[in-house]
Amino acid sequence: MPSTDKAEIIRAIFAAYLANDRRRVEEAFTEDFRFTSPYDDNLDKPTYFARCWRDSGWIASHELERIFVEGDEAFVTYRCVGTDGNSFRNTEFFAFDGDKVKCIAVYFGATYHDGKFVKQGA
Repeated sequence: MPSTDKAEIIRAIFAAYLANDRRRVEEAFTEDFRFTSPYDDNLDKPTYFARCWRDSGWIASHELERIFVEGDEAFVTYRCVGTDGNSFRNTEFFAFDGDKVKCIAVYFGATYHDGKFVKQGA
């Protein structure tokens, strides 16, 4: 895919995640893919899927709010509402190698339950 399609690649990855299509997500990542979050530092591809892959049945709704692409890098902000009433908004940084994702770094936002702020433990 041409570099102008980075936003579409991101949309396709999120759609595949919501469809529990692990194969499509795996194929979207480079072999040397890395993942970082407040809980995980520089995980490789196999460790990411072993530790972070989760059935999406817990998601009631999911909305991609913003995608900003600059060359081979992008930011996406999304809001997710769980079936348990919890919701959160995260931002993820994507770096690409061609039309594959080389790394993702996740930045967590606040958590809410039924619209009320939930303070997280330190």
